[in-house]
Amino acid sequence: MTTTPAKPRVAVHKFSSCDGCQLAFLTAGEALLTLAELVEIRHFAEAGALDETAQVEIAFVEGSISTPHEAERIQRVRAQSRYLVTIGACATAGGIQSLRNLARVDEWTRAVYASPEYIRALDRVDPIAAHVSVDFELWGCPVNTGQVTALVRDLLFGVAPRPVNEKVCLECKRAGNVCVLVASDPPQPCLGPVTRTGCGAICPRMGRDCYGCYGPAEQANTRALNRRLRGIGLLPEEIARRYQLMNAEAPEFAEAARHVRNSR
Repeated sequence: MTTTPAKPRVAVHKFSSCDGCQLAFLTAGEALLTLAELVEIRHFAEAGALDETAQVEIAFVEGSISTPHEAERIQRVRAQSRYLVTIGACATAGGIQSLRNLARVDEWTRAVYASPEYIRALDRVDPIAAHVSVDFELWGCPVNTGQVTALVRDLLFGVAPRPVNEKVCLECKRAGNVCVLVASDPPQPCLGPVTRTGCGAICPRMGRDCYGCYGPAEQANTRALNRRLRGIGLLPEEIARRYQLMNAEAPEFAEAARHVRNSR
């Protein structure tokens, strides 16, 4: 008598985030149905499966660490998982909420909340890798659904997932997009030369500048780009703010912002 092998178990965990990367799963359509045939989804609150303590082969984590409770919970998620995969800008680089690292948390809570004494927040917002070891990272705001399903398939078949590090500029060249940084009039402050692809260069395709939602690309020459951005009229603070959006805690972007501010 033969028995059917157990399907690999998968969990999707949410931390401080907007849920956009989880929605990337839910909007995958047929790809999600195919994935559901290959794995057993044990925990995925957005889809209705609730078992946060389940031992799994693959744990996807959306969101950053911004509260003491989350700092404790991510340790449990790590202990329950064979592979831990961070998905999206919040999990990989702190996300929009990490902008509070540029100010004092107590000042912000007093300014925003009527009763700030009830707010339990860490002094800093961190990406997941600042607290536990991470096996694979998928960047983006939101993450690319195709990359998620490709990573799962690679892991299921014992293949090491290949990170996508090439720049948005290469995507633009393949698509025949007119460069908004060089060829448009007036030139736009595009971060495509230092940002990894994954979005299909959707903003330049529509004649708009890339604002870096997929994080730093491999060998990102931010200093050369900074000189170009200053050359088209941006002030140092304006350039720094371009880097400090949803990937503010990415080391390459954080260093680029510091450098341009110090080179006034």
